[in-house]
Amino acid sequence: MLSKLLQTSSSKPKQLKKIHALVLTSGFSIKNSLLTQLLENLTLVGDMCYARKVFDEMHKPRVFLWNTLFKGYVKNKLPFESVILYKKMRDLDVRPDEFTYPFVVKAISQLGVLASCGFAFHAHVVKHGFETLGIVATELVMMYMKFGELRSAQFLFESMQGKDLVAWNAFIAVCVQTGNSALALECYNKMCADDAVLFDSFTVVSMLSACGQLGSLEIGKEVYDRARREGIDCNIIVENARLDMYLKCGSTEDARVLFAEMEQRNVVSWSTMIVGYAMNGDSEEALALFNMMQKEGIRPNYVTFLGVLSACSHAGRVDEGKRYFGIMARSSDKSLEPRKEHYACMVDLLGRSGLVEEAYEFIKSMPLEPDAGIWGALLGACAVHREIKLGQKVADVLVETAPDIGAYQVLLSNIYAAAGKWDCVDKVRSKMRKLGTKKVAAYSSVEFEGKLHYFNRGDKSHPQTKAIYEKLEEVLKKIRSMGYVPQTGSVFHDVETEEKECSLSHHSEKLAIAFGLINGRGEDPLRVMKNLRTCDDCHVFAKFVSRLTSRDIIMRDKNRFHHFRNGVCSCREFW
Repeated sequence: MLSKLLQTSSSKPKQLKKIHALVLTSGFSIKNSLLTQLLENLTLVGDMCYARKVFDEMHKPRVFLWNTLFKGYVKNKLPFESVILYKKMRDLDVRPDEFTYPFVVKAISQLGVLASCGFAFHAHVVKHGFETLGIVATELVMMYMKFGELRSAQFLFESMQGKDLVAWNAFIAVCVQTGNSALALECYNKMCADDAVLFDSFTVVSMLSACGQLGSLEIGKEVYDRARREGIDCNIIVENARLDMYLKCGSTEDARVLFAEMEQRNVVSWSTMIVGYAMNGDSEEALALFNMMQKEGIRPNYVTFLGVLSACSHAGRVDEGKRYFGIMARSSDKSLEPRKEHYACMVDLLGRSGLVEEAYEFIKSMPLEPDAGIWGALLGACAVHREIKLGQKVADVLVETAPDIGAYQVLLSNIYAAAGKWDCVDKVRSKMRKLGTKKVAAYSSVEFEGKLHYFNRGDKSHPQTKAIYEKLEEVLKKIRSMGYVPQTGSVFHDVETEEKECSLSHHSEKLAIAFGLINGRGEDPLRVMKNLRTCDDCHVFAKFVSRLTSRDIIMRDKNRFHHFRNGVCSCREFW
């Protein structure tokens, strides 16, 4: 009878407490299985205080019950309580099993305390001989990845014996989630070489996401084609990941065809297309698709509106952006309530359009606490429009909120340099050195025959270096005769004009483009991926090269795509 009551009351906290009270007052002899069921139900409904009360009343609970409580704490985002429970477990000399450790590792990851807790717990795992077990080792690997300990994670993963599909998928997925997509690709290739492990749809989704991050269209298509050949279920989740991959590689036409052919589409499909069109600078298509989505009765979510606001931002549609933001703010649907990402989009929209003071007032009126992303969007606008006074004010805020992010100090330095205030530039750079703040190194990549080739500024490490520089000099000579003039304002150092021109000519984007011209087929678009915002000079260079060679160049930088065709860019100089 009690078992049936527990089943019918599994999602009702008050009923569960009444059942517990009935057991305590009636004198019934309750079986361990009923206590277990009661404890499990309480953790499922999130009443962890009462679950702990029930647990503490048990006489020498088995390890399974300890694990049930660990699982409940992690599921309900109570990591500190989980760590305290583990300490109590050790004090009582209760021996953990292979299911205990994964839950506690998850709790440590949630807490974010690798140095004070993670290393010590790993030592306990080794001491009790559980480090080589797949489920335990996999969670440890994911913990190290989350904390940015890439080498430790990789070493532990490679040391695992008999890795199964779950372990491979977990490692590949966490690589992608933490922005280590090149490692995910390397791991995928090793997995494919192991004939004992067959990948599944989860692997495909992670790898398509990795290829999207890397801008690796050829490899992404090969991953999908192999999945089809091996009979893997390419469900709507896989197809949505494929859509995302196409758009992040700048292949809007492939995405458009796929979207039209999809037998099933959900809000993720529509939102992916809208966000992708916006990112590729096709704001008209993004907003048209949003209207079509509504006509078909698909309810937009917060990601959809991110795409809509981004489309307005890239096209300078200030009034439309304000209107869509107002729709979100006034909506009775709590899931559409503007988040920090939407506020950052609005700041970007106003800032791009030169309304930096309005953007600043908008931030000050926010009901949410502005984060570094929001202030960073305003600082970026100050850099574009050379608003020195406001830029200084915003940079001061960012020093307090995000002192370890060097990009913001670099932006401020560039604002001063553009205005010729070299003494201020020196002060900012001196401050960066004192704080130990490092500038992120710029690099560009281009894909050729299923392999990614990376270039830094002035890079001479590539096997084709001689040919690359010769091609670059040849191209520069030709486009100068067409009217190309180096944009020396893009060099933020107090040096002579000739030295500035030399510095500009060896930017990573130019080296990547030269490599692509040597190796790629003339009819194929040349795709270049840049990790930071491209400079004015490289933007002008790409326009001239596309005109000179009659070849499309697709360049993705930190903020958006630039599609160059016959000397014209899709951004229409609004970027």
